[in-house]
Amino acid sequence: MYPLTHTIKNLEESLRMSDFEFLLLVSFLIFNLCLILNLVKRRTHGPSTRNLPPGNLGGLPFLGETIGYLKPYSATTIGTFMEQHISRYGKIYKSNLFGEPTIVSADPGLNKYILQNEGRLFECSYPRSIGGILGKWSMLVLVGDMHRDMRQISLNFLTNARLKTQLVKEVEKSILWVLDSWKENSPFSAQDEAKKFTFNLMAKHIMSLEAGEPETEQLKKEYVTFMKGVVSAPLNFPGTAYRKALKSRSTILKFIEGKMKERMNQSDKENRVEDDLLGWVLTNSNLTKEQILDLVLSLLFAGHETSSVSIALAVYFLEACPTAVHQLREEHEEIVKAKKESGEKDLTWDDYKKMEFTQCVINETLRFGNVVRFLHRKAIKDVQYKGYDIPCGWKVLPVIAAVHLDPIHFDQSHLFDPWRWQNKSITSATGATANNFMPFGGGPRLCTGSELAKLEMAIFIHHLVLKYEWELVDSDEAFAYPYIDFPKSLPIKIRHRKQSC
Repeated sequence: MYPLTHTIKNLEESLRMSDFEFLLLVSFLIFNLCLILNLVKRRTHGPSTRNLPPGNLGGLPFLGETIGYLKPYSATTIGTFMEQHISRYGKIYKSNLFGEPTIVSADPGLNKYILQNEGRLFECSYPRSIGGILGKWSMLVLVGDMHRDMRQISLNFLTNARLKTQLVKEVEKSILWVLDSWKENSPFSAQDEAKKFTFNLMAKHIMSLEAGEPETEQLKKEYVTFMKGVVSAPLNFPGTAYRKALKSRSTILKFIEGKMKERMNQSDKENRVEDDLLGWVLTNSNLTKEQILDLVLSLLFAGHETSSVSIALAVYFLEACPTAVHQLREEHEEIVKAKKESGEKDLTWDDYKKMEFTQCVINETLRFGNVVRFLHRKAIKDVQYKGYDIPCGWKVLPVIAAVHLDPIHFDQSHLFDPWRWQNKSITSATGATANNFMPFGGGPRLCTGSELAKLEMAIFIHHLVLKYEWELVDSDEAFAYPYIDFPKSLPIKIRHRKQSC
């Protein structure tokens, strides 16, 4: 009897101790939860002394106002979401976007301040899904010293000397390969043709792949699938565009790795091909295999996608502006006439520099179409600007498009007007557009391929206006998703022109 009573008593004491420990544990968890919630509140809302911009941190759980912000709209506008928020809160406001408290800026001064202070007050901060598909060594997502080193590699290869000699020839050759395949009065997608040109150029520039070759066409096919995933929702489930893109990424990386092995197996390292970026990196850098793979993949992405969209936008805007097309033809016919008199045929860098009105068209296309509409940044220190506090850790979105389409900065900003760029006061280094026109970003992360992109557009326009007249087959327009796309792929048909020169 005693042993049983003793056992029961011990069990009761044990249970009582467990209850006490349980209560202690619960109290500890509640205390820590309150502490965490308080820290989150302080981080997102800041202490009462902080003067955050006006706005709304509410919305759907986690998503906040993201769905409204990313709702598709005409690319030549800033969309209803931005219009309403700027009207209600001003050009600097707070929101809850991409699951984070966010400062949204349509203010040109703040946008420049953010970009100029990269690495000191702000740093690049793209959603993880972008890094997951482009790779952790992609220049788009890298920050700090590693980004600087990768950027320097790109700049070392893309020198002015290379632009002025080899790349002018490569660009023209790639353009003619595409344009000469067009058939009169047979509708086709101008958007797809622009992508064909820029992909072939980058494949040649990066890995010496020739247009039309089976391996180039197969890589292009995989890349189309890859691109659809980059701009899709990051849902990693069977059948989704994101999952398919991850599979295509793997295929593309295996292809690039195969090209790397071919170069490495060359017996004489000194004679290894350096005419392309892959060969240059293998010979002149200390990057690991994984870093080279992500670098090549990201440069294919950056050099192909934005340039092709810019060209498609130019085709679209010019089709509706015959006066601009007429002035372009006059300019380019003068260039051809001068070349014939000198006995030259191929375009040169000097010819490119003579395309003054063409540069006006390019600037206006970039301003009005806004291929890159906003950038992802994060405050890495507490920042004050115009009396507002930007807390450390908050996401910051400089919205470039909102400045480009602001009538305060660009008269009749809702119109495609290339002639506005002939006004020297807005194109000078000290003029309004020093802050207001930033199609290639700014600061330490200024796009390394900006001059190449303008060269591509200029030579494409040169041959387009001289060779063809074109018109839309079906109504279409550019939409921001926020990436720019034509829902019907910009269907056009062309007629050959009888050139006067």
